[in-house]
Amino acid sequence: MTQPSVAVPDIAEIRDERIDIVERTTPFHGYFRVDRYRLRHRKFEGGWTEVIQREVFERGHAVAVLPYDPARDAVVLIEQFRAGALAAGREPWLVEVVAGIIDPGETAEQVARREAVEEAGCELGELEPIGEFLLSPGACSETLAMYCGRADSEGLGGVHGLDQEGEDIRVLVLPFAEAMALLEQRRIDNLNAVAALQWLALNRERLRARWSA
Repeated sequence: MTQPSVAVPDIAEIRDERIDIVERTTPFHGYFRVDRYRLRHRKFEGGWTEVIQREVFERGHAVAVLPYDPARDAVVLIEQFRAGALAAGREPWLVEVVAGIIDPGETAEQVARREAVEEAGCELGELEPIGEFLLSPGACSETLAMYCGRADSEGLGGVHGLDQEGEDIRVLVLPFAEAMALLEQRRIDNLNAVAALQWLALNRERLRARWSA
């Protein structure tokens, strides 16, 4: 995953008659960026709010994919260190789904396939869209496109990731029932993995019927 290229619409491009953007500035621009908005918006009961100030964290847009092996009824998850979890006082090694930032010129599906190889050594077949979501819209513009990908989990495992990005990623191939048990025990506590596994629980039989045909 390279340094993200954060595309932010010009103020003139944000056209919504319910919103009046007075000013947008960028107080920080490093690996990521923070934009500061001064704006007002329409109120539910009529009229306008006073001018309010909001900071928005711009980190690009992301993709997550849950590789699923219908023949073995197994999922491919990853485990890695996360500084944000450490800062939150949580267990910093998280069990997650494969994910990455969309680089310039890439589609979401291309990112899903690229990251599955980089992080899990896993080639994906058909991709089933799960949805596109806002992760923390009160403070961040990031969206997440999520997929379930058909995979062959035989021989997968070990440690992966790109050395130049400081990645140290352990691959976990788990029977579906074991992954759901971890979820029920709250040993998987990041929302991407929770949402992907819960989606699979609802759609697993349909996928197995189609992907095993």
